[in-house]
Amino acid sequence: MKLQRNNHHVFRIMYHFVWVPKYRRKVFEEPYRSTLKNIIEKIGYDYNIEIVEIEVPIGHIHMVVRLEPNVSPSDIMQIIKSISAKQFFRLHPEIKKRYFWGGKLWTQSYFVETIVN
Repeated sequence: MKLQRNNHHVFRIMYHFVWVPKYRRKVFEEPYRSTLKNIIEKIGYDYNIEIVEIEVPIGHIHMVVRLEPNVSPSDIMQIIKSISAKQFFRLHPEIKKRYFWGGKLWTQSYFVETIVN
């Protein structure tokens, strides 16, 4: 893994995020899995978040991102979870009606592991 540089830092920081849908529903079968993966990748592109790896099993999400030291992991999760939920429900309203009657796609909690080499 290469060192990254900006004007004032030399760094190599990656974060491994794991989070689950509300009520731990196992809803990410095809075509929902592909849709959600594409939404998150587009958010990463739009907000300059380097997504190294993303995996969407049926009941949770794994994502490894590379960030600059001045970006907080909680800010990244807030951006990804809020935008992905809005777009996912807009594209698949039947999922919201069937499984997420409370209107939320994600739980409040997530697991983050910092990877520093």
